[in-house]
Amino acid sequence: MSQDGATAMDWKKDGQSTNPTGNGIGNCIRNGSNGVVYPPYSSHRLRLNPSVDHKPDNYDDLQLDFSPLLFSSLERYLPPALLNSSRDQKVHYMREILLRYFPEGERTRVQKHREYRQKIISNYQPLHRELYTMHAQNFFVPSFLKAISENSEESFRNIMCEPSPGVFTFEMLQPRFCEMLLAEVENFERWVRETKFRIMRPNTMNRFGAVLDDFGLDAMLEKLMEDFIRPISRVFFTEVGGSTLDSHHGFVVEYGMDRDVDLGFHVDDSEVTLNVCLGKQFSGGELFFRGVRCEKHVNVETQPEEIFDYAHAMGRAVLHRGRHRHGARATTSGQRINLLLWCRSSVFREIRKHQKDTSSWCAECQRNKKERQRQAIAATKLELLKRGATAI
Repeated sequence: MSQDGATAMDWKKDGQSTNPTGNGIGNCIRNGSNGVVYPPYSSHRLRLNPSVDHKPDNYDDLQLDFSPLLFSSLERYLPPALLNSSRDQKVHYMREILLRYFPEGERTRVQKHREYRQKIISNYQPLHRELYTMHAQNFFVPSFLKAISENSEESFRNIMCEPSPGVFTFEMLQPRFCEMLLAEVENFERWVRETKFRIMRPNTMNRFGAVLDDFGLDAMLEKLMEDFIRPISRVFFTEVGGSTLDSHHGFVVEYGMDRDVDLGFHVDDSEVTLNVCLGKQFSGGELFFRGVRCEKHVNVETQPEEIFDYAHAMGRAVLHRGRHRHGARATTSGQRINLLLWCRSSVFREIRKHQKDTSSWCAECQRNKKERQRQAIAATKLELLKRGATAI
């Protein structure tokens, strides 16, 4: 991906590259319909910064080997010459880019997971079908809906607390929704036991719980991310792709004496994480947060101001960066079940491969940068004092 905010190469209609570096990529493909010259597949690249005023096409009606939302999200990052070309041309261009980052083995894994998911959906009978499509008025508390409809930082902060930098808590889910989702999960787990169907657990850390996307709730959760979490993330988490969230992993985790008891110190495989307690009666199970870190500094010591513990309450959400280090203390009695939505940005993940400066979101990188600046200022002052002394 180009790092200077422009396309990797400016393409003229006469087929000549204006690339001043002379990198040898000069064999272009001319499109006969509009005369625009496109680069060969090996040089397909995206822009670092999106064309914010461009309205992307909808790709839902196409049979694609990647999510239609991924294509819509990537389209804003296409070279300017491609933005107004046909949808087929844009799909072809973006698909070639995606294929470079998803090798055949990964695509095979994805296809097998689709087949696994389809087998579940074809056989499992939902208990509460109203959960499977978004009914915002029935799912969310009025204060949350009002904040989303006003869609401003002020409206979001009116319903939120930020007890620790980058950790936002707010009332979100109605009790009835929590009860129905709990019942649906219990119904699914009963079906699993009765049919002896072997299911995939939510992640490598939790031995209990279920992936909600796998038994049909993915469309509803996609709407949750798109229409409710992304507007908030666009305001508070823009530096980690909050405005370009385009995929998710939705699941429930279960804690108790006969379930997972606690969860160790970790970061999530997400850009933004939504965590909402569904119930039931329990003691303990607090989340503990210990600061945001990039991959390089994930194991660096915690600063005193980064220490924060959060106690769950039914229907109340906590929203944070996926790279915010955290864990869960032991649930000492009862049973605690939480809804997790890991929200991801394919665009940010592509950018991060080339990103050298992560001080916009990694707290340790920020401290190191400030220390380098402090040392540079001190060295400059010392040099000026030496020059002054010499002059005297």
